[in-house]
Amino acid sequence: MARQNSPSAETLRERKQRRARDAIVGAAYALFAERGFDHVTVADIAERAEVGRATFFRYFGDKQEVVFDGDSQVDAEVVAAARGIPADEPIGDSLPAALAYLRRAVALLIERLTESPEEYRLHERLVAAHPDLRARALAKQRRYVETMTELLHERGADAATASLAAEVALACFYAGRAAVEDDPDRLARAVDDAFARVAGGVGG
Repeated sequence: MARQNSPSAETLRERKQRRARDAIVGAAYALFAERGFDHVTVADIAERAEVGRATFFRYFGDKQEVVFDGDSQVDAEVVAAARGIPADEPIGDSLPAALAYLRRAVALLIERLTESPEEYRLHERLVAAHPDLRARALAKQRRYVETMTELLHERGADAATASLAAEVALACFYAGRAAVEDDPDRLARAVDDAFARVAGGVGG
């Protein structure tokens, strides 16, 4: 996904590295859109980005890694923002309170993931079409569960409540995404609707 940085905090070396990496990612996504993932090689990406193969492999192990570029940065930014969400009430063993918190945290994640709508669409289509990419995406989503569980523990949730709420939150994300396929403009609303339906059931 798209990367964002603070140029003022970068050294000249870091700026050059960022530009090279961004050029590789931009070239890869352009080629994937033009030719399809299976018909693009590392050599093609390096040529389009005007870098050597050695430079490509300095940043990425293979072309699959390019598809998930920036994930760590996005995750760190979202976690930091989620930690700043005001606590409405202590969570403890309250599943509604845990889900209310995660509803806001997941909204932050979606906002970040869909900052570049076209890149989001291409990313989702690439992942849906390729089993190896789907496997990586599933592993990433399982890490979301671990992160959400950790965030809930920080809010005082007990282990059982944190684990259940994190799994339910991921299910809401899946349900919303399935409802709108790869449309970033409707994703946030669809996921929030899923949370609302669950909240109605849990609260009732």
